[in-house]
Amino acid sequence: MTDWNIQQRARACAACAKPFADKAPYHTLLFDERAEFRRSDVCQQCWESQYSNGARERKGFISYWQGIYEAPPPPNEPIQKTTALSLLRQLIERNDPQYIAAGYILAVMLERKRLLKIKEQFLREGRRLFVYEEPRSGDVFSIVDPGLQLNHLEAVQREVAALLEHGLNPPPHSGPEVAALAPETPEASAQAAPKAPAAPETAGCQPAIERAQARPS
Repeated sequence: MTDWNIQQRARACAACAKPFADKAPYHTLLFDERAEFRRSDVCQQCWESQYSNGARERKGFISYWQGIYEAPPPPNEPIQKTTALSLLRQLIERNDPQYIAAGYILAVMLERKRLLKIKEQFLREGRRLFVYEEPRSGDVFSIVDPGLQLNHLEAVQREVAALLEHGLNPPPHSGPEVAALAPETPEASAQAAPKAPAAPETAGCQPAIERAQARPS
């Protein structure tokens, strides 16, 4: 099973196939089908006629919530710089295990900023999974808890800061060649020493991580 994934909000009802109208209410059901999660978005009418009674007793049901549908923005919008949310999407789409800790930190940071809302958490095969929703788009993110230790937090925060600054494909680093040209004096060496990247956006994640880890499963 892929623990990291994005479940995009549907543009039409899963029951009647009628497109959602802008600002119309919709209902989301999330099911665990072993190989993957499956979300079903249904309109208000279908919810009342087919799902409101007994939906939680259906096989594989794990979560439910209600939202307001927002029509997607028109295409050809200006390209935006890398943000924490866009970076999280890129990491999940890449599905590289080396970024699991960074993705978890990004999710916690976005939860603190109220850009993601936690909808559900549960244990699967001994690992804790969090289900987050982005209210603006309605997309759902499932994030695995890497069991991050607090003594590793600073290193992961720095990794996230570097990813936010340079993206997943940073430009070649020319530091060694430049350093070879510098005078080898103590003062020059101190000035030429690379500084660790700051992580202003990730600062303060520790309390949120502790809260997330303390939530009952």
